[in-house]
Amino acid sequence: MLTLRAIRLVLLALPFLLTSIDAARAQETDIPALVQSMGEASLRELGQIVSDLASTGDPAVVPALQALADGNLYLDEASSAVVIQRGSALSDPVSGDAVALGADADLSRIRVNNSLRRDIATALAGMTLMSDNPATRLAAANGFMARPDPANIPLLDEAIAAETNANVLRLMQAARAVTILGDDEFDLADRQAAIPVIASNAGRSAITILTGALSTAPDDLKPAIQSALAGLEQERAVWGALQNVWFGISLGSVLLLAAIGLAITFGVMGVINMAHGEMVMLGAYTTFIVQLIIRQNFPFLLDYSLLIALPAAFFLTGAIGVGIERGVIRWLYGRPLETLLATWGISLILQQSVRSIFGPTNQMVIAPTWMSGSFEFYGLSITYGRFWIVIFAAIVFALLLLVLNRTALGLQMRAVTQNRRMASSMGIRTPFVDAMTFGLGSGIAGLAGVALTQIDNISPNLGQNYIIDSFMVVVFGGVGNLWGTLVGALTLGVANKFLEPYAGAVLGKILILVLIILFIQRRPRGLFALKGRAVEQ
Repeated sequence: MLTLRAIRLVLLALPFLLTSIDAARAQETDIPALVQSMGEASLRELGQIVSDLASTGDPAVVPALQALADGNLYLDEASSAVVIQRGSALSDPVSGDAVALGADADLSRIRVNNSLRRDIATALAGMTLMSDNPATRLAAANGFMARPDPANIPLLDEAIAAETNANVLRLMQAARAVTILGDDEFDLADRQAAIPVIASNAGRSAITILTGALSTAPDDLKPAIQSALAGLEQERAVWGALQNVWFGISLGSVLLLAAIGLAITFGVMGVINMAHGEMVMLGAYTTFIVQLIIRQNFPFLLDYSLLIALPAAFFLTGAIGVGIERGVIRWLYGRPLETLLATWGISLILQQSVRSIFGPTNQMVIAPTWMSGSFEFYGLSITYGRFWIVIFAAIVFALLLLVLNRTALGLQMRAVTQNRRMASSMGIRTPFVDAMTFGLGSGIAGLAGVALTQIDNISPNLGQNYIIDSFMVVVFGGVGNLWGTLVGALTLGVANKFLEPYAGAVLGKILILVLIILFIQRRPRGLFALKGRAVEQ
């Protein structure tokens, strides 16, 4: 019994003893001496040195091994020192410190061949595969998947058993499956079992990997690969449709911002404002000026330039809108054709004024860091710029609903929209309401211009790109109805994104226009018609 208990204790302690021995060996290994010995070593000896350095597990050996693989490791024949050379800079392969050689230095590159480079790549991948950093392990798993080698299976098995990060674990399993699928030495059952692992864990690379394997796979394996590819293609079609829906929502949010001001102006005043697009353009140029001032005087506020530009653009374009209404439009009520021509003339004046001040060339607004880049959401690729524009459009829509339903000005605007004469007889100052409505619509157009700086170049013609789409949204949704404008903008945005791949951008817009014309023939007041005595006459 004592003997058995002693043997059992020894067996239990054996892994810890071996670990301690390996650690002691790693500590005893003279890494600088091994690196220096590369200078006079043959290719066979270099292979052993690479293996010895990798077995230490010390991150300090990575620069030397990487430099050797890249052809940047040199031997100074005069001093027998091994150094890393990049350009004219010399550094120590282990410490990374700068090295200054004498005038008699004679550098010769340490020669490597493709076999040794593969050994180095495997050694580096093995070291990084057991790194404490998940990003490093993820990159190593990607490297194994890109260069499958059956010799790496034991290393992958060890890493998979110890991995705790779900994303890294999936990629490691995919790398192992790719290696098995591409090697004829494995059984047919093992290779067939690897196919669904690749399909589910290799992400966007799965189709490419399986398509490449299909051309060299034996006949018994091809049906399984073809079945997996068919499933992946179907899944990709579904995700492609969802991606188009997201693109349509992001486009619809831009159309909503551009059209929502026009909707309340058209609904309350009955004015076809052809200068509405120029309010969008002025909002974009306001953003450009604000960011220019901040860059030159307050660079630490650059990330907040868009937030500062929002109120500036709203009040500037709102004031210009009130001026246009008080100076021109109020004299033309009841004459829609003359109002249309007058606002078109104002749009030309504003375009030429901006062109004279800023020039005809495009201007650019730098995106803040919190609007740069993208992220993955259940397989969808979403850019931060588009994401924040959708959120901003929703906020503007909610605030406008709040103004219309919870303020005195909103109550008066709704009263004038439904019956102007009755509202005037009840004491509502309709000229004041008209001016505030036009200013509010123009201010919202300025906010749209701020958002558009993140997805479009700023030019004097910026507003013309959105004015037609804005009118289509307003007419389709229902004149003066905010919920109709929201539904119309999102519907047209999604429809555009689904038509563009088949018909092209220009023909897609023409088809949308034709469909809207046909729809208006059946419902002249749009999707959501306003209710009221004046409206129904």
